[in-house]
Amino acid sequence: MTGQGSGHTAGAFDIRTVIALLFAVYGVVLVVVGATQPQSAVDKAAGLNINLWAGIGMIVFAVVLVGWARLRPIVVPDEARTPTPEP
Repeated sequence: MTGQGSGHTAGAFDIRTVIALLFAVYGVVLVVVGATQPQSAVDKAAGLNINLWAGIGMIVFAVVLVGWARLRPIVVPDEARTPTPEP
């Protein structure tokens, strides 16, 4: 791409940002559920608080996606470029 500087970034409309938001919301819900569930529920899962660990993993994944979107933004051209027909 020759016009690297021309255009603007996708910003909030970048699919990575949208997916990161969804993972972050679900991750926070799972962390809250995992932190408040009784010990008897943890004992049923072989002593592993899977809701808590899955929520933490989802939040970490969301942070990675946001970091990726910020470090390597998608550049949207300002105007649609149409190839000029050759004579």
